[in-house]
Amino acid sequence: MYKDQKEPLAIDFVTKFRWPLLLTGAALMGLVVLFPKLGALQWIVLIPAMAVILTRLTDPGVNFRRMYGMGFCFFAVYFIIAWHWFLWMYPLDYAGLSNPASAAVVILGSVGMGGFQAVTAALLFPLLGLICRSKYLSRRPLLHPFIFAALWVILEWFQAHSGWSGVPWGRLPIGQSEMLLTLQSASLFGSYFITFLLVAVNGLLAYGFVYADKRRLAGVLALSMVTVNLGFGAVYMAIPSKGDTTVKAGAIQGNLASGEEWGAVGSTSRAIETYCELTRQAASEGARVVLWPETAIPVCIDRNGHIRDTLTELATECNITILVGIFTDCPEEEGDYNSVIAVLPDGTVAETAYHKRNLVPFGEFVPLRDMITVVAPMLMDINTLDHDLAFGKEASVIPFTNGKVGPLICFDSIYEDNALESVRNGAELLAIPTNDSWFKDSRGVWMHSAQAQIRAIETGRYVVRAANTGVSSVITDKGEVTDYLGTFKTGYVLQEAKLLNGRTLYTVIGNTFVYLCMASVAGCLLLQVTEKLSARGKKRTLDEDI
Repeated sequence: MYKDQKEPLAIDFVTKFRWPLLLTGAALMGLVVLFPKLGALQWIVLIPAMAVILTRLTDPGVNFRRMYGMGFCFFAVYFIIAWHWFLWMYPLDYAGLSNPASAAVVILGSVGMGGFQAVTAALLFPLLGLICRSKYLSRRPLLHPFIFAALWVILEWFQAHSGWSGVPWGRLPIGQSEMLLTLQSASLFGSYFITFLLVAVNGLLAYGFVYADKRRLAGVLALSMVTVNLGFGAVYMAIPSKGDTTVKAGAIQGNLASGEEWGAVGSTSRAIETYCELTRQAASEGARVVLWPETAIPVCIDRNGHIRDTLTELATECNITILVGIFTDCPEEEGDYNSVIAVLPDGTVAETAYHKRNLVPFGEFVPLRDMITVVAPMLMDINTLDHDLAFGKEASVIPFTNGKVGPLICFDSIYEDNALESVRNGAELLAIPTNDSWFKDSRGVWMHSAQAQIRAIETGRYVVRAANTGVSSVITDKGEVTDYLGTFKTGYVLQEAKLLNGRTLYTVIGNTFVYLCMASVAGCLLLQVTEKLSARGKKRTLDEDI
């Protein structure tokens, strides 16, 4: 018989204050993700909620419907905080919406998106309860924090692979973006491993609070996990990156919001003038490749010869490669691509272009268009285009004078598979053009920027990031931001970037760690089924004997 004994006073406290503890843990974790300067606290802020999770979900008196309700409330609080930046989009005057309609849309975006994500995430609670009530695991509560950590990993993976209905925006590792030592193990097993560590450590510390006779063991395990992770990070960051080729890379920030670029009289001409002048300045300081933001020029280059001529003349004049965010024709279907093209120093446009693969719902396409038109027509107005853009299908790598660059446009950068495919296709440098002007000066800007740091560590590649209104930056393969330009500033960032062709373990094995988590959870569920079948068999045999 397993001898772990619950502390009666702790159980009484957790039971009495279960809702405040549960929601406080969710809110604190959400706030740390918003403000990574508090990243050290991320290793403990979930303790109140985990104490509730580890006790209530294993209590036979709590049914699965109530577990799901607890899970929904927990994740709704967490995700609403993560998606709060929708409120900064008010007013939506650029879309022609009135102030009341704008308020309705931004509230629906913030609360609705958070609640929508919580619908699926809430399943983690009844799943944990189901697994941990098996005869084998109910006697081994020390495993419960690890099981919940594996379930959270699966949740984040599902959000990244379930299409537009699941967006991996509020990933836990974002909260560690200013504690780079703790993030370096993402180069081994991906950012999902960081999620696992964070949840497991919080769970072990909560376990030590609940189980009196195992506090020391739980504390030692939690401390060991944190120490080993920090130790690896310190050693890994001290190892110089292997690469002799460097290029002076510039990220151009024109500080032109979407409302200024899209549709206003003379907006295209003003954008071209701004970006051309900043590019000339960067070239005069030695830039060899410059990146313009997403849709810096909001026209289709295949239908505008004047724009093409302007870009090719600029590249020749400055003797540089210009990576331009612009629309291109989609020959396979009606509509355009949101693309990155490379204009080379010899005045030609590279044959290979990159097309955005993860389009933003209600920004670049309308999911369930027919239904939305009837149910929520105001959402149709958010899309600044009168048609849906076409989805890109390939991780195209663009050769340029100095090497090979793998673009990831805007939301592409929050999906780790995109960066993985680019590196596996030969990218030596990652380029992220984005339009974050919708976020204005909210924390959403910085959350998006932090995702680029994580992609750099996972892939072992430098990242050049150019945003319309900020944040633009150059990031090393260890996730260090060497220089950046904040929000609502006009200018450029210019830094030496290494062209690297080595492979991190993560780029080799991919999401193997996630699959191991899936296998572990599946094994636990299979154990539950096996136990029930065995119990039924024994009961049937006993009845026959009687």
